[in-house]
Amino acid sequence: MANALASSPAPELALGRYRPLRPLGSGSSGSVWLARDERTGLDVALKVVPREGKAGARAEREAEAAARLRHPTCLRAYAFGRDGGHVYIAYEYAPGRTLREALRAKELTDAEAVETCAQLLEGIAHAHQRGVVHRDVKPANVLVADGAVKLLDFGLAAFAEAETLTAVGDVPGTLAYISPERLAGEPGTAAADVWAVGVMLWEALAGRHPFWQPSLLETGRAIEAGAPPLRSVRPDLPAGLLEAVDRALAHDPRKRPTAARLADLLRETRPRRRAASIPSTSLFLGRWPRAATAGVAAGIAATLLPFWPAWLVPLFVALASAIGFVRPRLGLAAALAVAAFPLGNLSLGLGLGYAALAPAWLALAFLAPQPVRRGTLAATAVLALHGLGPLDVAREESALEAARAVAGAIPAQASLAAAALAAAAATLTLVSSAWRASFWGAALLAALLLPNGELAALPVIAAVWAAATALALRTAT
Repeated sequence: MANALASSPAPELALGRYRPLRPLGSGSSGSVWLARDERTGLDVALKVVPREGKAGARAEREAEAAARLRHPTCLRAYAFGRDGGHVYIAYEYAPGRTLREALRAKELTDAEAVETCAQLLEGIAHAHQRGVVHRDVKPANVLVADGAVKLLDFGLAAFAEAETLTAVGDVPGTLAYISPERLAGEPGTAAADVWAVGVMLWEALAGRHPFWQPSLLETGRAIEAGAPPLRSVRPDLPAGLLEAVDRALAHDPRKRPTAARLADLLRETRPRRRAASIPSTSLFLGRWPRAATAGVAAGIAATLLPFWPAWLVPLFVALASAIGFVRPRLGLAAALAVAAFPLGNLSLGLGLGYAALAPAWLALAFLAPQPVRRGTLAATAVLALHGLGPLDVAREESALEAARAVAGAIPAQASLAAAALAAAAATLTLVSSAWRASFWGAALLAALLLPNGELAALPVIAAVWAAATALALRTAT
């Protein structure tokens, strides 16, 4: 929300319930404060905008647009109101940094840039389906935190019932991300939002903006001339990805894919290498946990399997860590190889089964949509910590039979816990309010405890559900 607003005084208690704690950001039309909801105890981002001029009308339009949207990528609006001098919007509080800051720090890999834009397009597609066109999609209006993406500031949004806030010939938004048809005076459509994401993706992958010039006039002329093919600066990227970006930047809006279709295209054409970038401290800090994970996994595998001599363990740790720092996925593949090779000496079927299942696990853990990735990693962590029961596959040569033996050695309690926590991790982004969090937590308790006969937990679960119901009713009123 940091791009959103200029200094406006914060009231002691806005809308009768939100108490400002500290400013988060300011801009030309108002300010954003971290505030505490006195009724629920939740932290919110409170937007405060003066009512005079276009700023107040724009804030009201923003609130109306936000109220229509229910998508993990679209920042949720909890409440809206006004007094004699100001308009107030209470949003969910989502800490993080803007995509503009991430691009300046050159810390996004090619794959991360593509994934960010794919998530963003899914939120934009949701808005388009509800008749809302954002009209100001740009890196400063995109929040990125821990792999999650949030689209901010629907203040320039257009929808069928809304009255226009701009005079004929006005082009609201940031020039560098405005489509050529809007520069020509045509109204903003869904295709204009797709164009803006195409510009952001071109910028993230190329390391520079396709249109930016020293003056606004020159920038406008560059937009009218069209973007250079991304292939001219990144010929190493997959052909499908290059084509998808070029289609998003088609001069004719009718030739651009829809937001939903472009999101699918991006997920189908993931890049295989990271973008050229200047090494930085933030880049190092972002990579070392992945490198450490690969090293630890290789060390555990080499230690627990008696096949490897003890003197090789430090070498495997160092090698997997080094590979993981340069290429995180290859680092985990190296760690898996440390475990897979000696398994073939213990049992041919076990080694073949492991080699067959490891790529599928990698695909789910790193290539699948976010909910699937989170669920896969959560289930794996539970099973890895719990361990296996008695296992006898010493003479098993069939990979299928070995896999059945391993599955049968997993205790039922561990399987149920893995399934429950996987479902919890996959649905975590749906927990966007206090009462949803209460129901979600109670459901998780029930899934973990009741299948194991822990009937004594029923009063606790019932109490949580009752509290959630009361909280929901109180929030609704």
